[in-house]
Amino acid sequence: MEIFNGINALTLVFTSLLLFAIAYRFYGLFIANKVLRLNNNITTPAVEFADGHDYVSTNKNVLFGHHFAAIAAAGPLVGPVLAAQFGYLPGTLWILIGCVLGGGVHDMVVLFASVRHKGESLASIAAKEIGPTTGTIAGIAVLFILILTLAGLSLACISAMHEASWSLFTVIATMPIAILMGLIMRYRKNSIAFASILGGVLLIAAIIGGHNLMQIEVISNLFHWDVNTISIAIAAYGFFASVLPIWLLLVPRDYLSTYLKIGTILMLAVGIVFVAPTIQMPAITEFIYGGGPIIGGPVLPFIFIVIACGAISGFHAVIATGTTPKMLSNEKEILFVGYGAMLVEGFVALMALIAACTLMPGDYFAINTPKATYDSFMAAHPDLHTVDLQHFIDRIGVDLYGRTGGAVSLAVGMAHIFDSIPYMDDVMAYWYNFAIMFEAVFILTAIDAGTRVGRFFLQEMLGQVIPPFKNKNWLPGVIISSLLFTFSWGYLVYTGNVSSIWPLFGISNQLLAACGLIVCTTMLIRMNRGKLALCAAIPGVFMAIITFWAGYEQVVNMYLPNKEYLLAALAILAMILMLIVFIGAFKKWNELMKKKTLVLDGYGEEVKEIVER
Repeated sequence: MEIFNGINALTLVFTSLLLFAIAYRFYGLFIANKVLRLNNNITTPAVEFADGHDYVSTNKNVLFGHHFAAIAAAGPLVGPVLAAQFGYLPGTLWILIGCVLGGGVHDMVVLFASVRHKGESLASIAAKEIGPTTGTIAGIAVLFILILTLAGLSLACISAMHEASWSLFTVIATMPIAILMGLIMRYRKNSIAFASILGGVLLIAAIIGGHNLMQIEVISNLFHWDVNTISIAIAAYGFFASVLPIWLLLVPRDYLSTYLKIGTILMLAVGIVFVAPTIQMPAITEFIYGGGPIIGGPVLPFIFIVIACGAISGFHAVIATGTTPKMLSNEKEILFVGYGAMLVEGFVALMALIAACTLMPGDYFAINTPKATYDSFMAAHPDLHTVDLQHFIDRIGVDLYGRTGGAVSLAVGMAHIFDSIPYMDDVMAYWYNFAIMFEAVFILTAIDAGTRVGRFFLQEMLGQVIPPFKNKNWLPGVIISSLLFTFSWGYLVYTGNVSSIWPLFGISNQLLAACGLIVCTTMLIRMNRGKLALCAAIPGVFMAIITFWAGYEQVVNMYLPNKEYLLAALAILAMILMLIVFIGAFKKWNELMKKKTLVLDGYGEEVKEIVER
């Protein structure tokens, strides 16, 4: 592995861009044309059920912005940074391979399945393709995982914005800007370009103006919110994003945030080109066997869990069966929106990994190791001493020791690269605060879409008992289900209880990814795709095995020895629920593969069995 040490970051950037471009051109098209057989003559739910509220046919570029903003949350930023504990090579390989063969395929097939099933949820698809019992269990599991996910994401967002006046001001400013964009695009014909330019200009003004305004103490104090205030504000925003028409706030805000997200990542890539930093982290560290200060387990299987959204994510299934299929105007656009957005997220994940790995290893571990264990860690690893950390602390004006979670080390790495660009020196504090704000915006766009999707899930489940809830346009049902779902994750955020079960997010998220692939493989087998269904089945079964392995390791070697019985029970519950879903799917696979007689479905295709849309 010595030959991989000291590699230039430029090599990783250009390698990833080349690989992703080839993957989109060949493998993405193969999935679209051969496996899914996308058909632009099929009427999508956005057109068939257009209601101006949830089902809204949307320009593919705007929809790409919404979808990317919704799926790209804390995972592609924080996960790769934490995985750097194992060295840069394991994370790099899994991001590249996982995106192309796993994540991109997952997002496409799940989005396709939802479009063919009236834009309904993964639980509804499972009920129709596998059976009602499996669908009910899948619904409970997805709702459970989604609540944990949104609560965890909210805590990460609060951590970024807590006592950060400039970040908070900019995040709040995106909301009225988004509403203005939404009104323009809704009521003025051919106005997407105008709204995009106006939104981009106003966003830049908010970023620069916010930095200057926060220098005024009176104004700065107005945006100096405590944790509880931010917790309530995030829940309130999630509620309104769930209730208001999708074109008014959620979609334009996600579209606007995409400018900031992709723009910042491109800036980081350009910065790497100018600076050409050396990767300081070794290709493989001694912690691949376990015992690391950040991740206690070994690189296998935990690299697949920690990277999470950077390579494949179950949360994407929630978005791909929630808001996005209800706005897709043409089935052919699934390639661009589904596979394309996942590849961009993979590139974001790799940029985050590079930013963290350009720090000296001692500095990286000093930032991410808890203060309570740092002294003992240094006693065992004296070679991992700090090098530039005190310089960073002096320049930024913030104590960086023990700032665990990955967000701070990413911000320091980004600031370090930006600060090294010609004519950009002496502004490291500015770049650090900008990076923190960027992370907060990144995360919040998943919270709004996730809350709306959670409302859809809850309405579907309540509709089984109270029929009016099945009507997505029944206002009392919209408000009640939105309040119930928002309260469920908002309460966990406000009380802080979810911080103790955050480690479950990784396991639950990847179980959900396996669920999405396995459920949709059932649909592909039913549609007589034959061996082509293996494109979804193989990564689905692989992720199921890997995640059960990681769950076992976490329960037996981490939770139980530390007497964390609640965490152990919740992890076991999540695995049992998903195991039931998987067994139901495998039985259905066997049943379908035995069928030899084909029938014509409503789309004129020969299938093994016809199911309700």
